Amino acid sequence: MNKPAKRSARPLSELLASCLSETFARQGFASAEIVTRWAEIVGAEIAQHSQPLKIQWPRGEKDTGGVATLVLRVEGPAAIEVQHLSGVILERVNRFFGWQAVGRLALRQAPLARRPAKAVPRPIDPAVTAAVAARMPEAMDTDLRQALARLGAAIKRT
Repeated sequence: MNKPAKRSARPLSELLASCLSETFARQGFASAEIVTRWAEIVGAEIAQHSQPLKIQWPRGEKDTGGVATLVLRVEGPAAIEVQHLSGVILERVNRFFGWQAVGRLALRQAPLARRPAKAVPRPIDPAVTAAVAARMPEAMDTDLRQALARLGAAIKRT
């Protein structure tokens, strides 16, 4: 009798890839990387004010000379700045693709969907860390004792 194959946990990205790939393909993206790595591709300052919406591929060679149009959502006040930086954006996007894929930018002014900023944890009180370290055995390595004391103080804080 054959034993059933053991199933291990699969990464969430593997499960979502099939669902999201169709959505990204409808928007002209060959992969999700241009959306997920936008800040790395164009730089943090440009990415702060823009998001890629879709890539419009030409239907015929005579439409745009065989290159695609990247449609960006841009915040209203920053649109003129992004328009002036269009050459830089095109160069960085094409460098990411590895070939002259995008030849034109089209801007759509709209508010960007922002992720809420992560809350910065407050610093650990050194007095609490020292109190936790004092209760640990002296036979321990000092670096290990300090690391465990910081961990204990962080747990007490929450």
